[in-house]
Amino acid sequence: MNATWISLGVLAALAPSLHQRYELSRAKHRSLAGHSRMAKRLARWLPGYSFDESAFFACDGAPDSIQAIRQAAFMAMADTLQTRHRLSIQTSEAAREDISDMQFVAAYRVPFQFSPVVRKHLKVGSFWQSAQGVQVTDLDGQVFYDLTGSYGVNVFGADFYKRTMAQGMARTQALGPVLGSYHPVVAGNAQRLKAITGLDEVSFHMSGTEAVMQAVRLARYHTGRKNIVRFCGAYHGWWEDVQPGPGNPMPPRETYTLSDMSERSLKVLRSRKDIACVLINPLQALHTNANAPGDSTLVDSSRRACYDREAYTAWLKALRQVCSERGIALIFDEVFLGFRLAAGGAQAYFGVQADMVTYGKTLGGGFPVGVVCGQRHWMRRFDEKKPANICFARGTFNAHPAVMGAMAAFLEELQTPEVKALYEGLDERWNARAARFNSTMQALGLPLQAANMSSVWTLFYTQPSRYNWMLQYYLRLHGLALSWVGTGRLIFSLNYSDADFEAVLQKCVLAAQQMQRDGWWWQTPEMSNQNIRRRILKETLFG
Repeated sequence: MNATWISLGVLAALAPSLHQRYELSRAKHRSLAGHSRMAKRLARWLPGYSFDESAFFACDGAPDSIQAIRQAAFMAMADTLQTRHRLSIQTSEAAREDISDMQFVAAYRVPFQFSPVVRKHLKVGSFWQSAQGVQVTDLDGQVFYDLTGSYGVNVFGADFYKRTMAQGMARTQALGPVLGSYHPVVAGNAQRLKAITGLDEVSFHMSGTEAVMQAVRLARYHTGRKNIVRFCGAYHGWWEDVQPGPGNPMPPRETYTLSDMSERSLKVLRSRKDIACVLINPLQALHTNANAPGDSTLVDSSRRACYDREAYTAWLKALRQVCSERGIALIFDEVFLGFRLAAGGAQAYFGVQADMVTYGKTLGGGFPVGVVCGQRHWMRRFDEKKPANICFARGTFNAHPAVMGAMAAFLEELQTPEVKALYEGLDERWNARAARFNSTMQALGLPLQAANMSSVWTLFYTQPSRYNWMLQYYLRLHGLALSWVGTGRLIFSLNYSDADFEAVLQKCVLAAQQMQRDGWWWQTPEMSNQNIRRRILKETLFG
């Protein structure tokens, strides 16, 4: 009897923690992106395999005639790229042996099964000699429309940043590389950022990743709690606590990855006492609960994206309320989207005030930078009543004079009539362009559509195929420069005119039509995304 009572007592004591654990589990998204440990185990288990040149063109069961068309087109494209971009490709090939980032990017442009054959034949250059307007020029003098966005840095066009970089250097040249103290422009930058964000204090860092690290550290320091919440698929830099899945050799520890736009996640925030902060990357509104879309995972046509501004605004307001009630720091990570949606950033765009905001990328005016803006009580790094209780954060190049000079030029440019005009009707302009893109593709019978969050786009595919990733090479063939993630993310700068956009649209049409003629979108009535995934599973298990 005593043992029974003891057991019941233990169960009663454990019940609250077990219930919390249950609620936490329910708040996770069902996908692998929502289960970091499981994703890491699967990544370790997944065997590598690749297609030889015969299987490469036939992995979807296409008949011999289609395979022959594909192979001829593939080799013709390889020859054209090699001839047209000879110097760019040669320079890239030579440098790749020395630069590990280039090796990684080359290996993961396309799904791994196809990568060896693609790397052997479809060579592309990684070097540019100049940029002008909305275009970039490679080492062979070939001009491309720039859809890379420089990973989000390029909001206003290359010429804008050439100007802010030059002005920043000229303004601070007399001080040169003196660090530890500040150039006077730093004080003006802080004042402008306070006005933009509606927050009290500012700290400067060397990258967006470092800014997020500092914001999280401050949240932990002031709350005395160790755990942070990020939402499924969101990117907040490459450091361990915010990138807990494949790609990070360490297991997730103090990070809860919850389902985005979910009442169950709000319930977890209301009930737990160990959460220091909630990280928000507003870009997730475009592909909720999914990792950043890249062509390396484009194994079928299941990629989807959709942006609902009203619904996401309501979600952010609900998060704001819960975080306020529970003393949790709400951190907006605007490193990528800062100043792209509105001159006041995502806070102004969605009408939600964060406790801290992080910036990077474009705010440096073309130079690397990280910034944290926050309410005074979150930003304080020491306790006068307990002098040994500090929150340490330093960096040799924080507030570097040249960077601060370029930032000052950037912030001043935001107030000019030319830049203000770019923000007028911004959503309407880019939504209309996306609608034109989609109606054009549909009218021409091309299985391609776009979803957009203002000037950030994702392309997706409307019929099953294992070869959608080929489109990035056809787009390059027709003069469009994409980043290494391919059609998963097209980033337009805001200075794209209607004529510029029309030129890009027509190049997309020509590229898609050529890809269609070359047999890559061949299909049968039996083909489906589910059948493609079954075929891939069979290849993985049995070769």
